[in-house]
Amino acid sequence: MIKVTVAKDKIKVFGHAGYEEAGKDIVCASVSSIVTTTINAVIRIEEDSIAYEEKDGMVIIDILKHTSITDTLILNMVELLKELEKEYSKYIKIS
Repeated sequence: MIKVTVAKDKIKVFGHAGYEEAGKDIVCASVSSIVTTTINAVIRIEEDSIAYEEKDGMVIIDILKHTSITDTLILNMVELLKELEKEYSKYIKIS
């Protein structure tokens, strides 16, 4: 299961969905796409507003500076992940 923890200044995404075998897991692919696109967008627009770390099966995003753009993009990411959770609640959990 993928677990997403959301706090004011930090978001952690970790685990593997287990929906399908590696390379065919649409839940993992969706989460990766959503998170990576958001990180890239924030960095492109406001480079110093976040820091992130990627390890095998985990991404940690530290929000260093809350701005309108950063907060909107992060909120959008969380909302997209919540939509995914509605469809695939056995494979992704947000808290």
